[in-house]
Amino acid sequence: MKVNLAYGSGHLPIEVPDDRTTVIEPAHIDGLADEKAAVLGALQNPIGSQALLERISADTKICIAFTDITRATPNDRIIPWLLEHLGGRGDNITLLNQLGTHRANTREELQTLLTPEVVANYRVLNHEPENPGALVQVGTTADGTPALLNRHIVEADLRIVTGFIEPHFFAGFSGGVKGIMPGCAGLETVMSNHGAKNIGDPRATFGVTDGNPLWEELRDIALKTGPSFLLNVTLNERRDITNVFAGDILEAHRAGCTFVKGSAMQPVEQPFDIVVTTNSGYPLDLNLYQGVKGMSAGARVLKEDGTLILAAECREGVPGGSPLDELLRSAGSTEEILAKLSTPGFVRPEQWQAQIQALVQRKAEVLVHSLLDKETVAACHLTPCPDISAEVAKRLTNLGPNARVAVLPQGPLTIPYLA
Repeated sequence: MKVNLAYGSGHLPIEVPDDRTTVIEPAHIDGLADEKAAVLGALQNPIGSQALLERISADTKICIAFTDITRATPNDRIIPWLLEHLGGRGDNITLLNQLGTHRANTREELQTLLTPEVVANYRVLNHEPENPGALVQVGTTADGTPALLNRHIVEADLRIVTGFIEPHFFAGFSGGVKGIMPGCAGLETVMSNHGAKNIGDPRATFGVTDGNPLWEELRDIALKTGPSFLLNVTLNERRDITNVFAGDILEAHRAGCTFVKGSAMQPVEQPFDIVVTTNSGYPLDLNLYQGVKGMSAGARVLKEDGTLILAAECREGVPGGSPLDELLRSAGSTEEILAKLSTPGFVRPEQWQAQIQALVQRKAEVLVHSLLDKETVAACHLTPCPDISAEVAKRLTNLGPNARVAVLPQGPLTIPYLA
């Protein structure tokens, strides 16, 4: 059978045997007939909150936090609709890019994200996770590290946190408080929360928030900023908006997570010998850093010592010279990386991605189909896979007639689990 994998801005077709392959996709939900009306309706009839306009006055200082270029949030639709609802141009409105620890987005990228009109008429800022002058301490993390958040988020009278909700590989779900912490947090604060202990906790996984020590600390730090209003959406595989969740940052997010669980989390009866996964295509597969999410999703239903094949375009590389790239290149193996991360006092930016990749590789051989050159793939302790169809066929021949394949065409937009 032919399966189209989400890859870059299009699809990558592969051939897999009909009788030995299970395709695991999110349950399809049609996009809303009138997305704008749904967003405005949610702002007027929010969950667990007064209507948005009832919470502001002419002099209310508002900070709107929006997701960056690596996220699929339809910012170019929801942000203009939100600003229109707030009354158009406003000197009291700041739009802040939830970069977390990612690179700053260029003006051109911001224009693509938000529309040129929004960038021209509003104050639009990139979060600065490593600039002490841009950060304010609101407390400490569990290990005593200062909990630092962007000054604009902290000093606003009201925060409007936008984004989209999908299962997240260690925070349970995206969206919600993640738009503040880690989205607008200082680097050292993120590194503390994303440390080896939290990442290694079995409760820090897809679909789990309550009881997840990593997410609960995100929540507690985000709530220290004061009142926030959530505007999160859910999306289907075509990036159409399927639902809107607005209001109290916890209650509205909880409702959205329940909705997403029903479509995105799919049970399977047995693990597979081979799993082919993606990172949901552009913009989520911009780089290998993001691609670890797809690895993690596929590994959930893979047999021990199985084969995982990731299709992720990685048009921006690892990225080269990034903390993840440097950490992967600094070690001779993924086991050496895990040993480093277990050493007291050893802390590196982006170590959480390397840790999760290494834990997946303890379970499976990981191959990657991407734009990365073979030397870069090898430096990341991975194996290049130029032809996924041929690789699957070869391995099935070697494994025998009972071997089975799973394909996740949408990657972490679908989270399989063993029933």
